[in-house]
Amino acid sequence: MQDKDITYFLLIFYLPSKRNMILILLTIAILSLIIWIFLLLFWGQFWRADQQLELNNIDLSNYPSVCAIIPARNEADVLPVSLKSLLNQDYSGQFSIILIDDQSTDKTGEVAQHIANQLNQSDRLNIISGQPLPVGWSGKLWAMEQGIQSAKNQDLTPDYFLFTDADIDHHSTNLKELVTKAEKENLALTSLMVLLRCDSFWEKFLIPAFVFFFQKLYPFPWVNNPQNKMAAAAGGCILIRRDRLEEIGSIPSLREALIDDCTLAQKIKGLSTPDNPSKIWLGLTEKTKSLRPYDSLDTIWNMIARTAYTQLNYSPLLLLGTVLGMSLVYLAAPVILLLGFYLESRNLMIISSLTWFLMAIAYLPTLRFYKLSPLWSLSLPIIALFYNLMTIDSALRHWRGKGGGWKGRVYPQS
Repeated sequence: MQDKDITYFLLIFYLPSKRNMILILLTIAILSLIIWIFLLLFWGQFWRADQQLELNNIDLSNYPSVCAIIPARNEADVLPVSLKSLLNQDYSGQFSIILIDDQSTDKTGEVAQHIANQLNQSDRLNIISGQPLPVGWSGKLWAMEQGIQSAKNQDLTPDYFLFTDADIDHHSTNLKELVTKAEKENLALTSLMVLLRCDSFWEKFLIPAFVFFFQKLYPFPWVNNPQNKMAAAAGGCILIRRDRLEEIGSIPSLREALIDDCTLAQKIKGLSTPDNPSKIWLGLTEKTKSLRPYDSLDTIWNMIARTAYTQLNYSPLLLLGTVLGMSLVYLAAPVILLLGFYLESRNLMIISSLTWFLMAIAYLPTLRFYKLSPLWSLSLPIIALFYNLMTIDSALRHWRGKGGGWKGRVYPQS
């Protein structure tokens, strides 16, 4: 038998017929369609992006005391906006700020003090120098722990702590609105996913999808339902009752968590009893914004790859399942649509087009929230491909011992 005969035999033996190929693709297409119907109808209405902080000018007769804790590592460039926004809060209750200068090399502490002096608010701001990072701690959590200990040393016993990143531009009434909602609804934890910057091409391409995927992973209506065990928070802006924080063992109980915000929310919501609910709330805001720029693909890639594998509990099986699942949910429809044209299968084209349409419909509210063109919704499959690659890279970094790095620190992970 000649070589070309062998090749022909192998092709005939191994390659499925056109009919079988269409049947296989049709099965995948239908499965993907069913998944999207399920997500739209039964997965917590996550896609609506309608959990937002709206108080309609409700006021309290008495505003509780709040202490803001700000971990700051090399944040001198953003503090003139972010710290100023906190010092200028329209809040009639007692409000103090502790900024932890986490071994910065850019004069973060000096810049912060200068801003407070300019605003005649130096009595409200306390700047402490961060101590070296102990083994077993992440940098941000260690800074937060030092801030809380500093509050105790000053005999501060606030009703609430406000945990906020140093790159957040707080709307002038943000604290008032957070506290009002917490008090009116008896919330143990109130968190905002701040408006992420969305100016550059890569930000428009990838950032709204980040918010969309986060909402899909943790449907906000379920998070906000006391009867549902789903819990999550956004670490950039968290208002938490001091007594509830102490009940879970405060920050040391989170000490090794890189996804510290969601871990905190899970512990707080887990305190609930029939007689003493521990309710949490997570929502979106258009007024309080992140100042962190993501001008390039590299900056966004590093942000995702830093913790994506942590979300999967460092499990190769979960990684494989995630990659395959993302491919089925987001990539199958456009790929099968193209193959449907090639195979001249009307059924493949109809089902895959419908799936892609539902996918785009689900993404529209998030795009509307970020004031972007609806046409971006058609790009969700290719966006998902990028996130798939970032997740794989996150695992590779972990296996090389370089996972979880942030601002010059790399945390060893088990």
